[in-house]
Amino acid sequence: MGGAFLAAAFLARLGGRIGLPTIPLFILAGILLGPHTPGYTLLSNPHDLEMLSALGLVLLLFYLGLEFHMDDLKTGGRKMAIAGGTYLVLNVGAGLIFGFALGWGTSEALVLAGVLGISSSAIVTKILVDLGRIGNPETRPILGIIVVEDIFLALYLAALQPILSGADSLSAALVDGGKAFGFLLLLALAARFGTKLIGKLMNTKDDELLVISFLGMAVFVAGVSEMFGVADAIGAFMVGLMLGSTSSGDRILKLVHPLRDAFGAIFFFAFGLSIDPGDLPSVLWPVLAAVVLTLAMNIAAGLAAAKVYSFGAQATSNIATTLVARGEFALILATMAAAAGLDERLSPFIAGYVLLLAVLAPLAAGRSHWLARILPGGRKKDDHQNQDQDQVPVSV
Repeated sequence: MGGAFLAAAFLARLGGRIGLPTIPLFILAGILLGPHTPGYTLLSNPHDLEMLSALGLVLLLFYLGLEFHMDDLKTGGRKMAIAGGTYLVLNVGAGLIFGFALGWGTSEALVLAGVLGISSSAIVTKILVDLGRIGNPETRPILGIIVVEDIFLALYLAALQPILSGADSLSAALVDGGKAFGFLLLLALAARFGTKLIGKLMNTKDDELLVISFLGMAVFVAGVSEMFGVADAIGAFMVGLMLGSTSSGDRILKLVHPLRDAFGAIFFFAFGLSIDPGDLPSVLWPVLAAVVLTLAMNIAAGLAAAKVYSFGAQATSNIATTLVARGEFALILATMAAAAGLDERLSPFIAGYVLLLAVLAPLAAGRSHWLARILPGGRKKDDHQNQDQDQVPVSV
């Protein structure tokens, strides 16, 4: 574990000198020191970091929930639903069509619909933090789309599991979906009506007790969420949503920051460990086609979201480029597909697709003003002013 931290830090320092984002460098460290690359192998079994990687994802989404206050849901729920629904229709729909076009099979097409359709909450969060955009107006729609995606994700996984396992019982699929939806509803009600009670339980002047309390709560609810068929990440997000509105919210935000950074790095490093570069050439052209399709659909979704919120070209570009990344959900689907014995080309395809977008997304988001110039209204004076403001570093 120490070697993983040091390798990630070393490459990130080198990349920082030439302006590269940290996410692909953490992933690259995992690839170079993993079991699939010639040379020294730091970890022969990627599962050795599985729990730490899961903790990194939980903390990333917990932090996201802290930033996304209940007031944002109360005042912008309808717009958030429209923007998120439009994003899903465009991207999941395009992914399904792409899956059928490849001709690998119906189950494979359903898997690819999810892979191409859902953004990486972890990478999106990291991009927003690294670029200092947490306080930007367009960040709220971005986080709103992530929330809608995570709700869809819970229901989608519950529906897809019996299909991949060969179950022919519609009632079993409905029961699984009902359990997931019911637990999500319970978390939403707790976030809506239980904030005062939770705030009293969490209230303490001792930072040590506060850290142990919020960390225990986030990890525990994430684990229970997984038992009900809901992604552990969305459970952690909902806990962050609850605690962010309490009197301790600002202190928690400050205390969780170093934990999020440390274990978030391990999450991306562990992702790199799972990638076998030797498998990528066989699916190169489908991967490139999928990447181009995803970029196009994200621009279309960004334009739609910007219209809902009446944003200019720069904000539109920020939305489109930030949400491009694909990650943890795609890897979950790859694992499910392998366990179900689906087409063996799926795993290397998903690995190559996710890796390429994990590299492109931070680079594209950091240079979103290039896209803004060619979007409608991109050369207006106010858009240039937004561009200049967007380039000012912000401490989060």
